[in-house]
Amino acid sequence: MPPTMTALFGGAGPEWTTRRIPVPRPGPGQVVVRARAVALNNADAVMLAAADPSSGGSGEEYRAGFEFAGEVAAVGDGVGTPAVGDRVMGTTPGSFAQYVLADHRHTLPVPGGLAHGTACALPTGLLTEHGALAVAGFRAGRSVLITGATSGIGLIGVQAARVLGASRIIATTRDAGKGDLLKECGADTVVVTGERDLTRAVLDATGGEGVDLALDHVGGQTFAACLPATRTDGAVINIGRLDRPATTLDLDVLSYRHLRVQGVSFGFSRAAELGGVIAAAGRDLLPAVADGRIRPLIDTTLSFDTATEAAGRLRSHRAHGKIVLTVP
Repeated sequence: MPPTMTALFGGAGPEWTTRRIPVPRPGPGQVVVRARAVALNNADAVMLAAADPSSGGSGEEYRAGFEFAGEVAAVGDGVGTPAVGDRVMGTTPGSFAQYVLADHRHTLPVPGGLAHGTACALPTGLLTEHGALAVAGFRAGRSVLITGATSGIGLIGVQAARVLGASRIIATTRDAGKGDLLKECGADTVVVTGERDLTRAVLDATGGEGVDLALDHVGGQTFAACLPATRTDGAVINIGRLDRPATTLDLDVLSYRHLRVQGVSFGFSRAAELGGVIAAAGRDLLPAVADGRIRPLIDTTLSFDTATEAAGRLRSHRAHGKIVLTVP
């Protein structure tokens, strides 16, 4: 490995800046991956704005990014797999760099034939959606509601639920033009939320009973509408807040339907727990990635040289799928 590398940093202004820094060396349980492609997430725009000193942000500099794919360049003590030369995809803070230091438990093998530019857009979606389904107690044969289903991870959720044997998948979108995409990904029923009441549409599609479980990526009143759309003894799991974090719930619905409501956020503070979530997602979903039943939707592929354009695209909320950067 070379002594220095290029990485993208936030905190100096409204955009990421490029910097040369030392290449990391792996400690026990860690790997260094020569990244070939990285993917943007909504959190990247939030962090960039929060650190921007020109608009009241903290001015604290940080290395950007969370998702990557490439080849293992070095391993630390105690790492059996992956090995040097293996192609991996994974998630860790500071992944917008030529060489990425990560916990070996936070990587997954890249199936043969899958391009790095596709693989890098998968880890967050796979672990989040599989993890949320597990928290909800999903089993084959259960029905699932997925809100905000045309988001980058929402589309992975639709495909994952289909692969795992959901009996019915109801997916929501604000854009009627995306209905065909959702059905191609595995949705049985598409609800355009600007045209129909979410709760009424789900109840109509389920004979008045509601779904067994709901995965909500939107928050706000969409989250509240998921409760009466979920059957008695069902589960409602909040994953994201594409709308807003605040909402007003009908506690009668919560109580009378005996619903279980939970939020999930699979962060990096509990490394072993996150490793278990990633391993379970890999075990259950990688075969479907390998044969093409699960694929991320890629909106745009750019490069480190055009990272400002990528950030602008992310902030515009017009991206249809994931934004990917190729690594020089």
